[in-house]
Amino acid sequence: MHKKNNGSADVLWNADYLKAWISNFMLFFSFMLLTPLFPLYLSETFNADKQTIGFVLSGYTIAALVIRPFSGYFVDSFPRKTVLLISYFFLAAIFIGYPLAGSIVLFAIIRTLHGVPFGASTVANSTVAIDVLPSSRRAEGIGYYGLSSNLATATGPTLALLIYGMTGSYNPIFMLSILFAAVGFMIDCTLHLPVREKVVRPPLSWDRFFLLKGWSCGLCLICFAFSYGVLSTYIAIYGKEELGITGGTGVFFMLFAIGLIISRLTGSKALRQGRIVQNAASGILVSLAGYLLFATMHNDFGYYGAALVIGLGNGHMYPAFQTMFINLASNDRRGTANSTQLVSWDIGIGLGVLFGGMLAESAGYHAAFWGACAVNAAGMLFFFLHTRRYFLRNRLR
Repeated sequence: MHKKNNGSADVLWNADYLKAWISNFMLFFSFMLLTPLFPLYLSETFNADKQTIGFVLSGYTIAALVIRPFSGYFVDSFPRKTVLLISYFFLAAIFIGYPLAGSIVLFAIIRTLHGVPFGASTVANSTVAIDVLPSSRRAEGIGYYGLSSNLATATGPTLALLIYGMTGSYNPIFMLSILFAAVGFMIDCTLHLPVREKVVRPPLSWDRFFLLKGWSCGLCLICFAFSYGVLSTYIAIYGKEELGITGGTGVFFMLFAIGLIISRLTGSKALRQGRIVQNAASGILVSLAGYLLFATMHNDFGYYGAALVIGLGNGHMYPAFQTMFINLASNDRRGTANSTQLVSWDIGIGLGVLFGGMLAESAGYHAAFWGACAVNAAGMLFFFLHTRRYFLRNRLR
């Protein structure tokens, strides 16, 4: 598909990159079938209030956050395919526990445990995808790789809500999650990775678990993820309770993903040309405009319009930040760079779910969404005042 004149070494969509891309889609599709419905499921099945829902759902994010630094170390220190297959297997297996959970406590335990293989799998799969990319197409490939999770974000909630609307049951959705995760695992079993030099495991130290040079980028991502954590978790209940939108959550995520896809496709050329900071800056500003639109307009236009605008912004911002993390790290620390980026996102999502639930319970949804805007704006200011200059001074390539 994408090929340069200097031979097959520069093919972007090679077979193993495509396998990693599809398995990542399966991973996120399995999760996105369930994630937007979990607040409704907990409310209807266990009569959980908003704050309880926030605590229960934040458990998986905390577990993913804890495991990801170790995942980066393992991915850099052991055979990457082995690490990937072990983590992906347990990710698929734990889906079986959700429909079997008979109490909210057991559900919370299963959800928290699920964060461990999810955190490890996402680090391993993204690192494997980078390994099989030609160096000349790496930044571009990172951008396209994100399309796999974007498409899952678009189609997963839509399909789940359609099935739930037709059947009134969550069980078919649980079964589909198990199925798609199992298919993703089988695809990863067929990967053929390039031979790495014999890995000499370094002594344990902080910089083997965290990319310390990425702290500035990480702080920005925490702020941006906080906003998304608030919005994505409470969008279904907010639409139902305050706007009377009962079937619009799927459309919201579809528009959000369309924005992501459009901006990733249009931004890939800029990434290939090295305009990483510019891509990040434009994405940050567009995303903030989307959160402001959502917070200020409490109607269908604000609800759906913000989804598209935030998607457009995040689609430019996220691959740019991932490329920034990779460019701050040496080649033997790609796993650590990926895990640090994902840890930053996890921290923000977890804080957004937790504090968003507390704000929504005590002061209402509007206060929660304005809080999301304020944190997003703080991240934007920090990027323009510090992060972009710090990256340009410290990048390795």
